[in-house]
Amino acid sequence: MQERKFGDLTVRLAGGTDREGGGDGPLCVLMHGFGAPGTDLVPLFRALTVPREVRFAFPAAPLVLDANAPAEHAPRAWWLIDMLRLQSSIRDEPEKLARQTPAGLDAARGAVEGMLDAFERELGVPRERVVLGGFSQGAMLACDVALRATRPPAGLVLMSGAPICLEDWQNLAPERKGLRVLQSHGRADPILPFHGAEWLRDFLRGAGLSVEWIPFSGGHGIPDGVLDRLSAFLKPSDGTG
Repeated sequence: MQERKFGDLTVRLAGGTDREGGGDGPLCVLMHGFGAPGTDLVPLFRALTVPREVRFAFPAAPLVLDANAPAEHAPRAWWLIDMLRLQSSIRDEPEKLARQTPAGLDAARGAVEGMLDAFERELGVPRERVVLGGFSQGAMLACDVALRATRPPAGLVLMSGAPICLEDWQNLAPERKGLRVLQSHGRADPILPFHGAEWLRDFLRGAGLSVEWIPFSGGHGIPDGVLDRLSAFLKPSDGTG
């Protein structure tokens, strides 16, 4: 594995022919959730059963939530969240939350767009060979980038995410008709409720996206069953190559 800067983001590269992101295989980009360190999802590349040429990129979110923590373990965020207010909104006004555009989302999306452009220049991998995804806040950001980008990715992975920017997404989603999506969510998720994920699934399907839905009995996490389906999703024969 190697650590490099792409645009404004620090990224850990893995997989590929040299296990450090080398070669010319397709690329899977996975973005971590709120409050997690930039290394949080890195172990997934060893847990997934994919062809050796598949490369992985794990970007670290730009906002550091605890400046006193060791850099590798510091909690990070793509944009700031008031967790108490979030929980109250989900409980009392779930639709209002979905209609909000989080402060800081535009900057986060710009950073990811810059990173993807750098991947194309420096790694030789165009958007059409990138699967973009994430967990929780990272899933929300991945969905927003995929819907707004001039060129869509090869696929979208949404693990334990939730709808945001509802009005914008409703206008944008039909332009992504046919885009392959892998979406998972725990029925007992205490942070981002299951019903929000069901709504997002139905919305994306209604707009013509091809959504593979993986509900599971559990909370806010990524169980083995999801990893098995993600492995299949990332095989080049499924569209990333």
